[in-house]
Amino acid sequence: MSENNREQFRPDDHPNEHFLLTSIVGSYPKPKWLNRVSDLADDPDSKFTEEQLHEAHDDACRVIVDEHERTGLDTVSDGEMRRNEMVEFFADRIDGYEFNGPVKVWGHNYFDKPSVADDVEYAESWLVDEFEFTQAAASKPVKVPITGPYTLASWSFNEAYDDDAELSYALADLVNEEIEALVDAGARYIQIDEPALATTPDDHAIVGECLDRIVAGVPDEVRIGLHVCYGDYSRIYPELLEYPIDEFDVELCNGDYEQIDVFADPEFTTDLALGVVDVHTTEVESVEEIKENIREGFKVVPPENLTVSPDCGVKLLPREVARRKIENMVTATREIETELDAGEIDLGPEVSAD
Repeated sequence: MSENNREQFRPDDHPNEHFLLTSIVGSYPKPKWLNRVSDLADDPDSKFTEEQLHEAHDDACRVIVDEHERTGLDTVSDGEMRRNEMVEFFADRIDGYEFNGPVKVWGHNYFDKPSVADDVEYAESWLVDEFEFTQAAASKPVKVPITGPYTLASWSFNEAYDDDAELSYALADLVNEEIEALVDAGARYIQIDEPALATTPDDHAIVGECLDRIVAGVPDEVRIGLHVCYGDYSRIYPELLEYPIDEFDVELCNGDYEQIDVFADPEFTTDLALGVVDVHTTEVESVEEIKENIREGFKVVPPENLTVSPDCGVKLLPREVARRKIENMVTATREIETELDAGEIDLGPEVSAD
């Protein structure tokens, strides 16, 4: 992957010489009225139509893109307004999957866990329409999150392939087709979400092979990130340095950065996307607190290799809380850049700024 593809996301009017890319991981709280609309669309006694639901999704996308841009984020998304759940959404669009009803996963929570009943095949694009609409609504670059093949395989019943590795590789080839379609549509920032790797880190080699298949033929100017939710990162490091990605996105804020030293030895050679606000608490971190969190990243990479983001998707937070967290995150990032420009931050002997 390219060493310089982050510069394309620097705004023309960026106020500082240093540039720490700010981004959102993926999901964002949906407007309450959209949840109500979705309930009406699912109600057989309602007169609400699919066309009206589509219009509501469009409206929600516009609202969230505008909200992201007003926080000052360098890259935005639609907050996954059209998606219901990260596996179900894609399984519903991949030939070979079928649904047989919800499965109890924990407590009183149920997940509509799909089954792979036949060979998976790519019939039509999953995300191009979503991306094109978001891109048209945005004035800033759009980031596209995609659930990774390892998670799609692990969180499904496999009834068609010899093992989950074989299913993962087949799905990776489909993700590659989707990314090619997204790139043709103009996408330049794509994030692969592999939360399942956090719970089964011994399968890191399977994820590596999936990523090799995913990025095959993808131009260097397309930025590829990998997000893995909180887990024991020492079980996949330094192996992840072999992954063909531009940045590795980690959830460390909610663990008070106890694992940050995991990435210090051996040298971290890809970009680090560091979570600096906790998505599991409604407490809004102050700008000063977030600045301290950003400085944790300098223990691993220099400023030009650091991306600043929330720990994970923020969809479970109240919307106003999510907005304020991101707004403070962007403000903190710009202040850190100003301090770097002025030489006020000691990066130490191991990390130096260009």
